[in-house]
Formats: sequence, structure tokens, C-alpha cells
Amino acid sequence: MAAAALREQLNALLSSMFASGLVDEQFQQLQMLQDDGGTPGFVAEVVTLFCDDADRVISELAALLEQPVVDFDKVDAYVHQLKGSSASVGAQKVKFTCMQFRQLCQDKNRDGCIMALAVVRNEFYDLRTKFQTMLQLEQQIQAQQ
Repeated sequence: MAAAALREQLNALLSSMFASGLVDEQFQQLQMLQDDGGTPGFVAEVVTLFCDDADRVISELAALLEQPVVDFDKVDAYVHQLKGSSASVGAQKVKFTCMQFRQLCQDKNRDGCIMALAVVRNEFYDLRTKFQTMLQLEQQIQAQQ
């Protein structure tokens, strides 16, 4: 596929990510840092680190919520960490879901936390799939230049 067509596909994907609220202006800031003479692959590195970390945190949260006695302070700390990393990469839907999740932790609502974890997981998986597609398109574009 020609580089122009790949670029068009990439732009359409990014536009849909913004339009659906998956990402916000913070993600745009990351892209601008790279585009303004920054390190090539900067966004790819940040996105990859975020995805690896979020995957780990979601697994930790699942394990904590399966315990007979839930340590809501620990759960809240992990959710706070995920909220912060989501905000730093512009993962808007994940960040907003974490805000709701934290309230459920503070209320010590186990069932609510389990449901919130399912929503966070779904939002994250959706975002990760889009990020992976974005990175693949960027690699294909680079390969043709």
C-alpha cells in the first residue's frame, strides 16, 4: 500500500480515536513532542510502556478483588496509578472510568469495583487495539520512506 494511503488510514484512525473520546488533547501533545524534532518512535515507546503497565495493573486489580477480604486501600492505589498513567498518555475513557472506580473503592463497594474493573478492562482493550493498529500503520509508513 502506498505511503499516502497508509497516512490517510492513520489519520482516519486518529480522528476516530479523538471523536469517540478514547484519547484527548494530552495524546495530541505527545504527538507534537515527537513531531517537533523529538525522538522518532517517542509516541510508540510511551504507548507501549503505558499498555504494558496498564495490563499489569489490571491483572493486579483482578487478583485483589478476588481475595476473600478486599484491601480497598491497595485497590485504590492501583486505580490511582492507572488513572495517572492514563491521563499522561491522553487515554481519556480509561481515565474517566478510573475516576468512577476510585469512588467505588472509597465506598468499599466490592461488587461496584468488580463491575468498574470490567469497564476499565474493556476501555483499555479497545484503546490498546487502536494503539496497536496505529503503531503498525506508522511502521508501514516508515518502511516506505
